[in-house]
Amino acid sequence: MMDFITTNILRNPPVLLGLIAMLGLILQKKNIAEIVKGTLLAAFGMVILNAGVGMLVGSISPINAAFQSLAGSGTAQGLNDVTFTGTYGGDVGLAMFIGLILHLLIARFTPIKTIFLTGHMLWWFPFIFVAAGVEAGLRGPVLIGTSAVFSALYWSVMPWLLRKYVFAVTGDESFTLGHPTGILSLISGFVASKVGDKKKSTEDMKLPQGLSFFREISITGAVVIFIMFIAVGLIIPASVAKGQNFFFVSVNQGLNFGAGLIIMLQGVRMLINQIVPAFKGISEKLVPNALPAFDCPIIFNYKPNAVLIGFITAMVTSTILVMICNGAGVFHVMLIPLVITSFFECGAAAVIGEGQGGMRGCIIGTAVAAVVMVALVGISAVMYSGTIQNWMLIFGGNDLSLFGIIARLIDKLFAVV
Repeated sequence: MMDFITTNILRNPPVLLGLIAMLGLILQKKNIAEIVKGTLLAAFGMVILNAGVGMLVGSISPINAAFQSLAGSGTAQGLNDVTFTGTYGGDVGLAMFIGLILHLLIARFTPIKTIFLTGHMLWWFPFIFVAAGVEAGLRGPVLIGTSAVFSALYWSVMPWLLRKYVFAVTGDESFTLGHPTGILSLISGFVASKVGDKKKSTEDMKLPQGLSFFREISITGAVVIFIMFIAVGLIIPASVAKGQNFFFVSVNQGLNFGAGLIIMLQGVRMLINQIVPAFKGISEKLVPNALPAFDCPIIFNYKPNAVLIGFITAMVTSTILVMICNGAGVFHVMLIPLVITSFFECGAAAVIGEGQGGMRGCIIGTAVAAVVMVALVGISAVMYSGTIQNWMLIFGGNDLSLFGIIARLIDKLFAVV
């Protein structure tokens, strides 16, 4: 039963959010037509959002893979999510289930009232906490228990800490963020509030009439990815398969990225329009005054220019640092450019920075966050050397790294006891 619920509901965001919307509408005593409509539209919105995100990741992944091949850091047996899950997947599932119960109890009986609704992160945080426990030497009930507690605390506390920064960007106090951008967004927001200037916004950029099409985020994103693929193709010729023209490969990847942005943002709009009103029923009846915490693309539509500026800033800053760290042997692990984290986590951090300090805050805040990102991925890769090191090298540099490091240190104390 637990495997069924985990696989088909908790790790299935469209079904999870559709059921949440349905529960909220039922609690508000809506008629059957409104319940069916709201449930399906919320699920459709999540499907569309996922499709857009999938296209974005599909466009970014080849760049990531090219740098991996250059660094010679292919995924090794025993050091990736598939083989680790094969051994400890049951522990991760139990930790997730217990953690969710604790998370709901925290929301119900403490002042920290958030409900974490980013479906795939309900799996990945127990995943990294279980890996931290395994690295520390924990096994059995202690491993599951500590991982469940860490997960519940993260799902509750981080969205609560982010809420005022999110409100400043959106002007809407009905939701917050539930995503591992947390520490990077907090840093970006804090730095931006000190050095930024709200009078000059990224969204007010003046462009010549002939370049006005760049105000459309999908077009700007497509051009940025096209240029990145051209650069990678020139630097790493092996990244382009034999028989393919790297110029047209770059064109197609740019087009896919731009289309992915359009699809993702449409899914975000549909999801917000359905899930937020429906969530009021849950908040009023089960967890009074609770805030839903959503995936980071939920705020991209509020400051789309900031997302791209943040992505470019994070990529340039972090890639330079990665080259320096690799050359100096700082971590004794070969780091690769963090393309995915630079787009999603640092893109969100850039939006938060923009909300606190305009364009200057967006750029400086994201640059500082990118420095922290590289440090976090390097330290966490070293600390996860026996379990999911290569997974961390690709997806780390964010809350997954930071709280994984903290959990690893605390778990070591339990192991000693």
